[in-house]
Amino acid sequence: MGDGTDALIPNGLDASLVLVRHGESEFIVEGRFQGQAETPLSPTGLRQAALVAERLAHPHDAPALPLPEGRLRELVHSPLRRTTQTAEAVATAMSPAPVARPEPGFLEIGQGLWEGLHRDEIGARYADTLAAWRRTPTKAWAPGGESLAQVAARVRPALIGVLGALAEGGTPGSLDRSQVAGYGDETPADLPWSIVVAHDGVFKISLLTLFDLPLERFWMWTMDLAAITVVEFRGGRAVLRAHNLTGHLSALLDEAAQEAQERRSRSGAL
Repeated sequence: MGDGTDALIPNGLDASLVLVRHGESEFIVEGRFQGQAETPLSPTGLRQAALVAERLAHPHDAPALPLPEGRLRELVHSPLRRTTQTAEAVATAMSPAPVARPEPGFLEIGQGLWEGLHRDEIGARYADTLAAWRRTPTKAWAPGGESLAQVAARVRPALIGVLGALAEGGTPGSLDRSQVAGYGDETPADLPWSIVVAHDGVFKISLLTLFDLPLERFWMWTMDLAAITVVEFRGGRAVLRAHNLTGHLSALLDEAAQEAQERRSRSGAL
């Protein structure tokens, strides 16, 4: 990466990329497989979107996100409704509000005949395929759905577009500076950053692509609802600065814990 031989990451790119998963959807509440099926955010999902939006609108408030102080270059999102709603919440919270750009390359993995079905029905009707998908995801996938190779083929050009926009007008950085945290940061403070709002499955593929890992490692990554991941680019090299941050959702988690405690109290359970 970064030596001009890999077209994915522009040579010498100094910037940051923020990955944000959408909030809870109605299909998630109902236990249905989503894929590319349209389903809006649930009431909880709308609150999650508002909380992650507020966090990104003030990224340097304590505890600060590992983001540069430069301007937001782009807000890109999957065109599906749940991601569009989340991206719109982020745009509304920021000042000045960025234009949210839909990018079909970041659509969730197509789940074919599984889309809209309850997970129990899929487990009963497609038990062998589901088990194979969970064990060897490059060799099995939903009937009529996308293979990981097909998803990777559309994710890569989408990433190239986002990273190319980050590089526009910037000065290429160098690897000949401190690369170890705690020894002083020589990275310029005013570097650009962009946000992509999308899905757990497509983010798995995105991270494998950025870090040049095989698709067989698909299950090594996970992202919670409305979680934040930060990938930094130092002189054209991708560095994972933070993954699956959810501290901004603590108010919702506290409410859920309080409700559970009240239910136990009413039932007499310990």
